[in-house]
Amino acid sequence: MTIDEVVLLLKASQVNGLTTLQEMILRSSWEAKTYTSIAFEAHYGGERVRKVAAHLWQLLSDFWREPIHKSNFRQTLEPRRLSKVHQQLIKEFNRAATAIALEFPNGPVSLDSRFYIPRPPVEELAYAEITEPGSVICIKAPKKMGKSSLILRVLARAVNQGFRTVSLDFQQADKAVFTSLDKFLRWFCANVSRELQLEVKLNDYWDEDMGSKISCSIYFQKYLLSALKTPLVLVLNEVDWVFEYPDIAGEFLPLVRSWYEQAKMVEMWQKLRLVLVYSKEILVPLKLTQSPFNIGLPIKVPPFTTEQVQELAQRHGLDWSDGKDAESLMAMVGGHPYLVRLALYHLVGKGGLEGNLQQLLQQVATTAGIYHDYLKQYVLALKEEPELASAFDEVITATDNVKLELVVAYKLQSLGLVNLVGDRCTPACELYRLYFRGQINSHEDLPHVRVDQLQRENQYLRALSSLDELTQLANHRYFHTYLQVEWPRAIRQHTCLSLILCDIDYFKIYNKTYGREAGDHCLQNIANTIFNCVQQPLGDSSLSSAHSSKIYQTHGAGETSQLTADNQLSSVLVARYGGEEFAILTQADAKTAVCIAEKIRQQVKALAIECKYPGIGGLPSEVLTVSLGVANMIPQLNSEPTALINAAEQALFQAKRKGRDRLVFG
Repeated sequence: MTIDEVVLLLKASQVNGLTTLQEMILRSSWEAKTYTSIAFEAHYGGERVRKVAAHLWQLLSDFWREPIHKSNFRQTLEPRRLSKVHQQLIKEFNRAATAIALEFPNGPVSLDSRFYIPRPPVEELAYAEITEPGSVICIKAPKKMGKSSLILRVLARAVNQGFRTVSLDFQQADKAVFTSLDKFLRWFCANVSRELQLEVKLNDYWDEDMGSKISCSIYFQKYLLSALKTPLVLVLNEVDWVFEYPDIAGEFLPLVRSWYEQAKMVEMWQKLRLVLVYSKEILVPLKLTQSPFNIGLPIKVPPFTTEQVQELAQRHGLDWSDGKDAESLMAMVGGHPYLVRLALYHLVGKGGLEGNLQQLLQQVATTAGIYHDYLKQYVLALKEEPELASAFDEVITATDNVKLELVVAYKLQSLGLVNLVGDRCTPACELYRLYFRGQINSHEDLPHVRVDQLQRENQYLRALSSLDELTQLANHRYFHTYLQVEWPRAIRQHTCLSLILCDIDYFKIYNKTYGREAGDHCLQNIANTIFNCVQQPLGDSSLSSAHSSKIYQTHGAGETSQLTADNQLSSVLVARYGGEEFAILTQADAKTAVCIAEKIRQQVKALAIECKYPGIGGLPSEVLTVSLGVANMIPQLNSEPTALINAAEQALFQAKRKGRDRLVFG
């Protein structure tokens, strides 16, 4: 057995699964790490780690009915194979877990997602590099390859190390920012200050006579870095957005390189750990001694291997252990993470094609296939650049690799459409060859109105990826992504987070008695009621928080409402958490969260949704009711978002246990 199999088997066999600390102890003990080392890495006290470990060894001994302890753990279990009973247990666990938490593969894979597949040694190299003084990591890959998911984990590791973190996305900068180097560098410094919760003091350090580059460096060294007691991990996302402005790129990129060089001589600059994230090849002419992309640790996010596809399939509850299905899928899409995950999502969930991979593969290159909405975005992009379209058409119609002009080849590679070896191009995967044949030149006379329509459709599809289709609330995946973002923010600001979990009482019986259509209508009514219940607290100044983005919710019959004013992010997120379960995440204090929960309980009951179940007595009411669990905490450096979720789930369990139609504060 591998350690992954041991961990999965225990999760499958234990009612409450494993805690994060328990899993860390298992994995670290497998690698023969000491309790002292484990405690240091986990940010727990040594006594706490030993106590949890003692319970684990007893649990393992009971499970395998023989003495198992830290010193014989690996040598006892590694030589063994999973029995058929154990394999079936894991298979059923994967199916059940997948049914509950199947995630549409769009956006970063959240930290607590079971669908994140590590790609050794990428993660460990990145984790190690950010601990090096003055380090630089350059992460390059086309879109949808997993850069954002990797960055999420690098930032989480940095926070666990006690480092400060800032993540800037150059796509968020207005066009006016790029009109001059001075404006750009002032925007850059101001945003880093804001993310660090420091007062913006540009005028105190900016000197027109010295120039904006020197002023920017002084601002970082004398103000930002000096104000920090710990290292700063600064992630610069979408750096290739700067490439579009050669004059600025030609000044800014050498400036970044100079900070790396200064770290060798000036101790203050060693606090800065830079992570540059980009998709495109830089075409701005820079000397080798000026470019930041040939220093530090270069990481190219690789595609999945066959073994990794098999592992991901297993986590979706599919048995692909013989490798044949994994090879069939990879023959069509390569190891492209998004394309692989989308296929598995449809095989297990929404598409209803479980066990029929061949049927799915037969349709993938057609307009009825699961990739059509994704691929038509490329059709639109290529239509806007005829030179690229012509070159790509040459690649997909050729019987051998094709030599292209290097600039064109780099652009196609950055889009993820071709593999480039030297100056020779081949399609990135067979799917692209099959789908784009005839697509690129089949719309030469496409009216301008159709282009506008496609653009609107693309925007609409991006919005849908964060919404639950039935209730039009945020979906489970978006909830976890949002929580992962809010958790470190709450740590920095020392503010509290409250989570309300709301479960419809006896809903499965309701669905069975009244039918699925009535059940869906019921879910929509209750979703709208919950959404309306949080509107009043949103106006309370104690519940508002300023951020740099906007959040929109869609509710009712396709009605869209902006929850907050421009540049304001509501502090309340309402999401469909599971089948009949909803989650409300807010920065409100415990008292306010309990008030919101009680208001939801009363308003749902006031809907008077009749639920008379023949032959079933002892129900709390003849109308549908809800049970609610409420948890509140101030996140700490050594805590994880799962702690808040676990507390709310335990409170919800107690509410059900005590008779339902009530709330419990955990």
